[in-house]
Amino acid sequence: MGNLCTKFFPRWATPNKPPGGAVVDRRAFYEGHPGLHVPLTTGIVSELAVTTQPPDKSAPEVLSVAAVNLDIRSNVQRHHTAEFDITDAAVYDEREFLVARRGQPFTMIITFNRKYDPGADDLRFVFQFGSRPLPTKGTHVEFILSADDVKGEWGGWITGEAENALTVEITTPPTAFVGKWSMKIDVVKRSDTSINVYRYEHKDPIYVLFNPWCKEDGVFMKDEHLLNEYILNETGKIYSGSHKRISPKPWVFGQFTGDVLDCCLYLLDKSVKDQARGDPVVVSRAISKQVNCPDDDGVLEGNWSGKYTDGTSPLDWTGSVAILEQFYKTKTTVKFGQCWVFSGLVTTVCRALGIPARSVTNFASAHDTDGSITIDSHYDAEGNPLKEYDDDSVWNFHVWNDVWMSRPDLPAGYGGWQAIDATPQETSEGVYCMGPMSLRAIKEGNVNLPYDGPFVFAEVNADKVVWILGKDGAMERKQVEKNSVGKFISTKRAFGRATWREMLHGDPDREDVTNQYKFEEGSEEERAAIRQASKFSKRTDVYETTAEDVKLSVVSDPDTFMGNDIKLTVTLENTGQERRTCNGTLVLGSMYYTGVFHRELLSRKINAVELVPGQTKSMEYSVPATQYLDDLADHCLCKISCVCIVKETRQHCVIQDELRLRKPHLNIKAPDAVKVGDSFSVEVSFENPLPVTLTQCELRVEGPGIQKPVVYAQNNIDAKKTFLGTFKMTPVKVGAKEIVVYFNCRQISAITTSHPVTVA
Repeated sequence: MGNLCTKFFPRWATPNKPPGGAVVDRRAFYEGHPGLHVPLTTGIVSELAVTTQPPDKSAPEVLSVAAVNLDIRSNVQRHHTAEFDITDAAVYDEREFLVARRGQPFTMIITFNRKYDPGADDLRFVFQFGSRPLPTKGTHVEFILSADDVKGEWGGWITGEAENALTVEITTPPTAFVGKWSMKIDVVKRSDTSINVYRYEHKDPIYVLFNPWCKEDGVFMKDEHLLNEYILNETGKIYSGSHKRISPKPWVFGQFTGDVLDCCLYLLDKSVKDQARGDPVVVSRAISKQVNCPDDDGVLEGNWSGKYTDGTSPLDWTGSVAILEQFYKTKTTVKFGQCWVFSGLVTTVCRALGIPARSVTNFASAHDTDGSITIDSHYDAEGNPLKEYDDDSVWNFHVWNDVWMSRPDLPAGYGGWQAIDATPQETSEGVYCMGPMSLRAIKEGNVNLPYDGPFVFAEVNADKVVWILGKDGAMERKQVEKNSVGKFISTKRAFGRATWREMLHGDPDREDVTNQYKFEEGSEEERAAIRQASKFSKRTDVYETTAEDVKLSVVSDPDTFMGNDIKLTVTLENTGQERRTCNGTLVLGSMYYTGVFHRELLSRKINAVELVPGQTKSMEYSVPATQYLDDLADHCLCKISCVCIVKETRQHCVIQDELRLRKPHLNIKAPDAVKVGDSFSVEVSFENPLPVTLTQCELRVEGPGIQKPVVYAQNNIDAKKTFLGTFKMTPVKVGAKEIVVYFNCRQISAITTSHPVTVA
């Protein structure tokens, strides 16, 4: 911007005549030239096109900027950005940049070659953003020092003066674009024949982020406890497993580490126009697109094949930092991820940028492929699954994100938590992204509101419909399950918000947010939401019901460990007044967590089970460990499918259930308190529960402010033997920190643990 000169007048001064012209009224001038500048708010007049030049050191009478101190240590404390590594040259490398939040003042100390004279010296501040800063786009901003703060606008005012230095406070609007801004300070010298502009260019960028502490920012969140979790917490838990056994997976978000913030801003550079970078709705939707890779070479490639030889298994990642730093360094998509990894990355990116975010796990999560808002499964007349017909699926769990923001684009009342999802499942407006979608709109069934309402509603509240293919080729609806989808929707709780009952009897870290997504199952409100959402379904007449008098149940032990036999009990009960005869099929198979069948482990026919009125009969089945160990997929999940057909009434009883085999617990020994710069030892151990040797063993370790991600190779572990591993860590930052450790091997992945450490 070397050819645009803006002449300044203190607010108490009278404009002078430009060479050969009349007095210029600044506001009238800009109103007549709307393409020259953003709306005038700070007393600026652009009069002539001249070239800026460096400070004139040969003319000491001309005021020049000698140095600018951004007072980083004080500013980052006030802006809640002190944990960013790049704000402290003592952490990992020598970078020390100002990271500020919009809508909040920051201070700088400007040193001149002589004392500043407000009556004779005109100062102009220039802030520029993006690849092509333009006043008309709001990416080129100019202002002069004013007497006081102009709320909601760019501005600056003097708060202190000492010898040749001024202390200046700069404020940014709560809608400022998020990214790296450059700063320039101009000294303007005028004469009757010329205008000279001497420019100081600050060598380092100033990072400007969303500000959830600012009431005028679209991401404002009032509760300090929630901000401590959803913005400032660098570690957390992502829940996985099944609704019968929920397991926390420790995860290092690491939003303040190393190059993470630069990587996040690079993603916005790739995907969001400069003038849209202040809108959290646009930014969060772009994040859900950029974290995956099918459309635009984003961060992470998904892989659900079980084969990861040319990358890293999704189960092996301990956090987001290694992925984002590898992507930023190579500008190449990282391999591989699955839903919890995509969600962990989104949480990291959003928290780094200043958008409150949490990873959310939906158990028994539906994937509706056709917009019917139902999940359809198909069987033949004998009860055998027809996998080729099943495009829909129910994932054992699926992890996405909630982000907090106002929604001025929606009717009043739909702000707050919004669902977004970076896992590439279905396209939205032609690309793989999802949301933001208001949780209140999902709960009420208002799926017509943007974005992607029908898909999200089906994930948490679809009904499962069973179809039977008759021998005549006709497909007949036989069963509707109304409460089997969307269970125990879970997220990491904000510290200090658990009730006493939860502290004493449950997992104090897990918060169940199901009631934020749906009304109580079976309630009038929940069925009303189903009816409302069904107005936008592609199928009708699903909800007719028929009488049933035979009940079917299948029971498995949720405490079954890997290496133990799997035991199943099938029970049939005749609740009617007539004799009943039942035939059917029981199938047990390993599966991916997405609900996709992997390998069959057991298949048994249920033949001619006769039940008199009121009678109950049970049948027991067992699969030895030696039969299933080599056939397990990721997450050690098994799918149970049982179909029984009542001969006399043609009633079809269908049970689809899941069993997750438990993994051993990884024990950890480490000090509770350490000091910066002092190394300490960590010890981890567990007992191998399998009747085979564990091979290709490794430990993956990290902890924000203590240890960047590192991998330690380990020796093989013999069958039924105890593993013991040790390593050292050296903290570089003070505060409450957390160590996260994963053990991986070819036979078992992601045996995890974590340990809190206070660093002084």
